[in-house]
Amino acid sequence: MKGELKMDVNDYLPLRDVVFNTLRQAILRGEMEPGERLMEIQLAQKLGVSRTPIREAIRKLELEGLVIMIPRKGAEVAHITEKDMRDVLEVRCTLEELAVALACKNVTPERIMDLRAANKVFESAIVSKDVVNIVDADVQFHDTIYAMTDNDRLIQIINKLREQMYRYRLEYVKDARTHSILINEHNDIIQKLADKDVEGAKMFMRQHIRNQEKGIIRLLNK
Repeated sequence: MKGELKMDVNDYLPLRDVVFNTLRQAILRGEMEPGERLMEIQLAQKLGVSRTPIREAIRKLELEGLVIMIPRKGAEVAHITEKDMRDVLEVRCTLEELAVALACKNVTPERIMDLRAANKVFESAIVSKDVVNIVDADVQFHDTIYAMTDNDRLIQIINKLREQMYRYRLEYVKDARTHSILINEHNDIIQKLADKDVEGAKMFMRQHIRNQEKGIIRLLNK
């Protein structure tokens, strides 16, 4: 495990949910690596809790596909597989194309300004070279597009995939060669939205997601 686990106590959440969120973020951010075992006693000691919320958190993480149970070994952080990645990004690509198509119908100069501002934040995150900041800024950029759809149901569906998409985003931006590509792709998408070019926006968004898929496949096959 990289570093120490830090649990942010939330007075509004049950302890089991706080433990779950702590472990999930540690996995998504790479602080707990694929193949690493989740030892209930050790985790309980690190977080200062009993084994019960640890056990409940591991069960929920298994349901999300972030943890797998190995016979006679116990729980361990799930490896990223090409099949899982393709499944998630295939769904994401369809939803993102729909998002830009709907956003084109609701474009205003103010919303384009918001999108350009979000991309400036993304560029600043790139300069910081902090992969978590970069991913969070990328999420915010796409959230700005989702808000432009004015479709609460679509946003709700996308949000259910948010954690699974986050893991692959994080892996992709670890390769610094992708950073300038991402900035250019964001700018292309913004321009097509500003032009209200539905097909162009969908094409650039599709390429944006496919480049992420190709990049992660390269990493997996190293």
